[in-house]
Amino acid sequence: MNKLLVVIVAVIALVSGIFIYKSAFNKVQPEFSLYYQTPRVIQPFTMTKHTGEQFSNTQLENKWSWVFFGYTSCPDVCPTTLQELNFRYDDLKAVADNTQVILVSVDPQRDSAERLAKYIAYFNQEFIALTADHASLFPFARNLGLMYAISDEAQSSSYLVDHSASIVLINPQGKIAAIFKPKHELGQVPIISGDELVSDFAKIVELEG
Repeated sequence: MNKLLVVIVAVIALVSGIFIYKSAFNKVQPEFSLYYQTPRVIQPFTMTKHTGEQFSNTQLENKWSWVFFGYTSCPDVCPTTLQELNFRYDDLKAVADNTQVILVSVDPQRDSAERLAKYIAYFNQEFIALTADHASLFPFARNLGLMYAISDEAQSSSYLVDHSASIVLINPQGKIAAIFKPKHELGQVPIISGDELVSDFAKIVELEG
């Protein structure tokens, strides 16, 4: 009787394992992003929110966060990306209501919290803008797999800042889940399709749910 019970338990375990494997295997994988099956850890950081409050890893917890680099004097990529995120914001929140959009300024010399507050509110009152000195920004950028570089003409008031146009998706555990990279076409502003964001976001939430 004991041997029969062991066999029955083993069969149930095997069938359950196959079912779980098939369920995980059958989930649709993201198509348009670099998805990390093992999310990447974000090292401790502290920045200043456009409201003047501190913002750290704690504010990433229990949220799906869309993070990208930019600055208020950016002539093309930043406003275009913000417009696209605002346009698809309701769709992103329909996938997961605990969604937040975060602009990290790579121009701390000109982008005060007050200036960021006026800028970000133009696109969406719920969007967040952060600022920090370069000592905090550089390691944060490396951690996220992004980059930025200030022009040698920074002595001028109209200098430009080169920066990644990618968007990083951070999961509710405060870890990097995926990176969305823009398509580069000659003569066109590099932009990430809102349709692709929403499509992959739904798949990622399902995979990590």
